[in-house]
Amino acid sequence: MADHYEVLGVARDASTEEIKKAYRRLARELHPDVNPSTEASERFKLVTHAYDVLSDPAQRRQYDQGGSGSPFGGAGGAGFGGFGDIFETFFGGGGGGTRGPRSRRERGQDALLRVEVDLDEVVFGTHRDLEVDTAVVCETCNGSCCAPGTSPVTCDICRGTGQIQRQVRSLLGNVVTSSPCGTCRGYGTVIQTPCVTCQGQGRVRARRSVPVDIPAGVDTGTRIQMPGSGEAGPAGGPNGDLYLEIKVRSHDVFSRNGDDLLATLEVPMTDAILGTNTTIPGLDGDVDVEIKAGIQAGEIITVKDRGVTKLRGSGRGDLRIGVHVVTPTKLSGRERELIEQFASSKKSKGPELAQFQQGLFARLRDRFLG
Repeated sequence: MADHYEVLGVARDASTEEIKKAYRRLARELHPDVNPSTEASERFKLVTHAYDVLSDPAQRRQYDQGGSGSPFGGAGGAGFGGFGDIFETFFGGGGGGTRGPRSRRERGQDALLRVEVDLDEVVFGTHRDLEVDTAVVCETCNGSCCAPGTSPVTCDICRGTGQIQRQVRSLLGNVVTSSPCGTCRGYGTVIQTPCVTCQGQGRVRARRSVPVDIPAGVDTGTRIQMPGSGEAGPAGGPNGDLYLEIKVRSHDVFSRNGDDLLATLEVPMTDAILGTNTTIPGLDGDVDVEIKAGIQAGEIITVKDRGVTKLRGSGRGDLRIGVHVVTPTKLSGRERELIEQFASSKKSKGPELAQFQQGLFARLRDRFLG
């Protein structure tokens, strides 16, 4: 007698699950309905017998101790109980078991919607009422798919099981196969009078308003999931989810780096020399800015906690203002005289080469992003 472990191609210490997987793999290859050759039929008998013995703990223990194992796996041929799994693999049923009818109710599809927001709306978040073309539950039948006053009737072909069983003769005898009923398509019921509004689907296309709270701190590419706000499912099934993909519009004055807002402030030369205080309009109100005397072009003034509210965590980023000193291009005679007096009093050496420095805009960029 062939060694059962060798027949299944498993080690002697193989687990029950490994033995079952090996049996299923070989049975798919050797089953008479798949491979009608005589050699395959004989091998299938050996594989089945080996599985019957090794899948039963008591018989396997007896076999490992030197026993041959019952050729039928126990009285009454109980060892053939493992056929149920393989029959279900091949035929969708088997072993006398049947699958119940499938439900008409299915989950609706997810939907993706792109939403554009302004930068000032990102600072504290915003609310939108979005108009969406989507599938909604049919109001005529309320998702039942049937005309008002009617209901599905039991299929008289499969008698409500959703499955049709057939007997197939094989070398092992009569095998019962199961497949979805062609009349009711596996539902077990038939809709004799479909709803005329939704054509028996339980849902229709319609435009509906979806209220959306867009949180502060979102950025271009951020996706927001709204569970249950997607399309309604067939036959009154649950809604799918709605995903919002955010795009933040560009602003004429402010830009963004993470949670910080960036801006450029033009400062007259005299204010840069003497220093001053000014007020600029921010995205959420006026911002007081102190310009210290002697400030240089390209310096950054940081105003704490006036940036974007953080999407995760608490607090806000900063407002970072790059200084651009504006040199006057037209002077009156008196202004020129005063500038010349100032220049002579400073006794500067005049223009001269210095160590290489990046340009103004490059310096601003590096300081903003650094």
